[in-house]
Amino acid sequence: MAVSESFTEGVDLPRIEKAVREILIAVGEDPDRDGLLKTPNRVARMYAEMFRGLRESPERHLETVFDEDHHEMVILREIPFHSMCEHHLLPFSGEAHIAYIPGGKIVGLSKLARIVDAYAARPQVQERLTSQIADLLAGEVQAKGTAVVLEASHSCMTCRGVKKSGSIMVTSALRGIMHSNQSTRAEALHLLQPRR
Repeated sequence: MAVSESFTEGVDLPRIEKAVREILIAVGEDPDRDGLLKTPNRVARMYAEMFRGLRESPERHLETVFDEDHHEMVILREIPFHSMCEHHLLPFSGEAHIAYIPGGKIVGLSKLARIVDAYAARPQVQERLTSQIADLLAGEVQAKGTAVVLEASHSCMTCRGVKKSGSIMVTSALRGIMHSNQSTRAEALHLLQPRR
């Protein structure tokens, strides 16, 4: 899929290209050799795409909600996501699992996935990403309770440093009744487990 030009709006592509060229020189490469000639431009466009969430307001995905007298748990599991670790600028990816108990309003399911994408498309840490999703639902939709669980594999853990491939990081964020009521929390965490 081609990168939409809208991803590049507000991004200083020439500045990124210059920086990538300098990195190549600094590690002992020749940025003018055939295979690397277009690399600075490719990396600049990749960063524009990976960090598009910096120029997006996740709240906009909740501008349309539906009045519904439903007060039971709503769950969407196994939402794929990709993000970039802010510590090493290496990717991490996995699945998000979201549950909420409506407080009179429900959210379109695709909006939950869009919220995950909007927050993931920034320099991130998984812990913050998990909390941002839960806080947005708790605040904007006035959900009675929210639970978010993220599972991800981090390149900074698998490709460098300790090089432990197959390791998965799991984070959770619980708000409202999902946090304060033990039986509701247990039900949510049980239902959010992936079914593999």
